[in-house]
Amino acid sequence: MRDPLNNQMPLNVIAQQFSRSATNIQPLGNGFINDTYRVTTGTKPFVLQKINKHVFPNPEQIMTNLMALNRHIGRVNDKSIALKIPQLLPTGNGDNFFCDGQGDYWRALNYIENTESLETIADLAQAEQVGSALGQFHRLAYGLDATTLCDTLPGFHITPGYLRHYQEVKNRTPIAENSYCRDFIARLQHIVNDLETAKEQGFLSLKVIHGDPKLNNFLFDTTSGHIVSIVDLDTVKPGLIHYDIGDCLRSCSHNTMTDSFDLEICRRLLTSYLAQMGNLFSMNDYQFLYPAIRLIPFELGIRFYTDYLDGNRYFKVTEPDDNLRRANSQFLLCASVMAQEIEIKNLIMQLQLQSVN
Repeated sequence: MRDPLNNQMPLNVIAQQFSRSATNIQPLGNGFINDTYRVTTGTKPFVLQKINKHVFPNPEQIMTNLMALNRHIGRVNDKSIALKIPQLLPTGNGDNFFCDGQGDYWRALNYIENTESLETIADLAQAEQVGSALGQFHRLAYGLDATTLCDTLPGFHITPGYLRHYQEVKNRTPIAENSYCRDFIARLQHIVNDLETAKEQGFLSLKVIHGDPKLNNFLFDTTSGHIVSIVDLDTVKPGLIHYDIGDCLRSCSHNTMTDSFDLEICRRLLTSYLAQMGNLFSMNDYQFLYPAIRLIPFELGIRFYTDYLDGNRYFKVTEPDDNLRRANSQFLLCASVMAQEIEIKNLIMQLQLQSVN
């Protein structure tokens, strides 16, 4: 039965498409995009997600990519990789998603028990775990031809496109611009082409990326403290792994109390990442690490600020100024990265030298 007020199918009916014994359903996580729930069943719990069709206009492409990734990982025989990737669960009809009466797509994934996600790095050991886990994910996906995957989010992480969209929105919005955000974008707009130009010139190549490896998408075992999984795989697509590295560092090295970039967390995370991936890195890959670290907070700041000017259409908000505050925070973080440019580049050089010795 649907809710007569909004014509929405009840959650328990949707959950029962994947398990007839589905009972208790509770919100899970605090992501800005999809609606996510933990579903209790007569056997094992599972994760239920409604894919945001306004963000992902072709949800079936997400499923195609996840199936391809799961098949590829199933063929990887590398016992040194301990990372688990959540598996898609079929509906009772054998489909890998359920489409409700409103055209919304729902999917189920196995729930990895005795784990937790974190919002902030509490110690350097956690930073090392994140770097190692991201490196393991990239190793798992390395042999999968990126060109065989769907681009589930055309334009995602293409920073010049975000700048163009911002310029379009600011010219038609009635909202007065914030001077700090406006001036910061104007001053740094010359960096938006750094990675895309490198790709066009052949210095960087497309790989399979996670697309959103922020800290709370890593699951830590509650007993050992080790990362056992990386979740939220909607953005798995062809891209530059530098986007993943930059976004992961943006998330983990961000001191939210001061909006500064923590160089020591960066050191530990990059060191453990390159312990996994360093032998697959070229000289160009090292050269463009700093531009990636600088670019991603700038890019996200543009996205938050544009969404604020555009009436908060993309990111979830509870207050009208949430995206403005988020944008300010990312621009301050970007400024902190640039203030430590010499130190960050020296760190990258040291790690590159270690990889060849």
